[in-house]
Amino acid sequence: MSSSVPSAIIHATAKPLNEAVLAELRAIVGAEAVLTADEDLIPYSFDGTAALKQRPACVVFPRSTEQVSACVKLAAREGRQVVTRGSGTGLSGGSVPMGGCMVLCLVKLDHILELDEKNLTMRAQCGVITKEIDDAAAKHGLFYPPDPGSMKISTIGGNVAENSGGLRGLKYGVTRDYIMGMTVVLPDGEISRLGNKCVKDVAGYSLKDLFIGSEGTLGIITEVLLKLLPRPAARRTMLAMYDSMEAAAETVSAIIAARIIPCTLEFLDRMTVQCVEDYARIGLPTDVEALLLMETDGHPAAVEDEASRMMEIARSHGAREVKMAADDAEGARLASARRNAFSALARVKPTTILEDVTVPRSELARMVKFINATAAKHRLLIGTFGHMGDGNLHPTFLTNEKDTEEMHRVELALQEIVDETLAVGGTVTGEHGVGLAKKAFLRQQFGDVSYVLLQKVKKALDPNGLLNPGKIFD
Repeated sequence: MSSSVPSAIIHATAKPLNEAVLAELRAIVGAEAVLTADEDLIPYSFDGTAALKQRPACVVFPRSTEQVSACVKLAAREGRQVVTRGSGTGLSGGSVPMGGCMVLCLVKLDHILELDEKNLTMRAQCGVITKEIDDAAAKHGLFYPPDPGSMKISTIGGNVAENSGGLRGLKYGVTRDYIMGMTVVLPDGEISRLGNKCVKDVAGYSLKDLFIGSEGTLGIITEVLLKLLPRPAARRTMLAMYDSMEAAAETVSAIIAARIIPCTLEFLDRMTVQCVEDYARIGLPTDVEALLLMETDGHPAAVEDEASRMMEIARSHGAREVKMAADDAEGARLASARRNAFSALARVKPTTILEDVTVPRSELARMVKFINATAAKHRLLIGTFGHMGDGNLHPTFLTNEKDTEEMHRVELALQEIVDETLAVGGTVTGEHGVGLAKKAFLRQQFGDVSYVLLQKVKKALDPNGLLNPGKIFD
């Protein structure tokens, strides 16, 4: 499982951990919360990114912000590089450790600290699983909208560090849109508390936004204050089948032009549909060129109206069949066609490289066609699915990392896809982050001046390069 594969990992030259330092770490977090044995370190030497792994010097499991602070102060004193991780589901190599580093695994900071119904907020530690956030909100009739594909196992802190998206991003936005405040441990170990429950607050620079999406390179997020919404009273789920990707893309444009903003507008190409049907047996036709998943939510009357209009728009723009779920259970089954896409594709070959590029919606059909042509040119299997409503594509390479010649063709194809993405005004990552996997493309997107500005921010906050070194840029 992966995002793009960089040509090499930077190998740190940190000095070995001595027993005195290990003793201090054990005094901070407890002896059982410090791992040093080789066999214990293996699960923390990689994340969800293929072909990237490296053994850390130790893994530490703090249980509080204060323990994180003490560990970072110790690391800073010793010149020890620190890589933070949660569940390790990242797809850009963002939590792959550097050789000899200290890994701070924050999964033990897993408590929801407060749910404030009067202010529609929740305060949670960084290690809480994302789905548990929404489940806890649901008990009070509230809603946490961001729903990354890994929401059943990813942590909220990791979501904030990567600014994760999800299937509901078109209507509800991404993680950044729901962060009202946070607690951050800085590279020197000092603790900063940013933001509050106020809906309006323009006091000074918006520092919390600097840390959202910073991938653990500027600070370590240990608590978050989240905005919640009233839970939608109704939802309708539909699937539309097409004989051409262009027709599916035109449907999306027509829905938006009709002033309808669905909560979900997702697509799968022919290869992905075939793999999903083989895997999940949902009952999908395997001869379609594109499948569009459409969902609308809100007031029951508005939902029925929007669902009816969306189905009519789909039919008038070339859908050969449109299905509406009869109830929530069937809706979940239809939606599983999209949610099972990655798992289904991952069964085809030993290595699955899940890519992430975003283009303006008007360029979607062109990009999908380009990806298909690139796959044929380089003799590769690429299944494409993604968030058609917001232009986020996931071309997924089905390959074998042990086949050196094929992996070279993957690299060539990926570079061509990135070049085309930027040529049409897109971005090299819409939701997976830069990490190790995308840093080779970042200057190409930003240009020299903006790229250097990124480096200046890193240097200002982390002058010694101790936090998540080698990620985003060298």
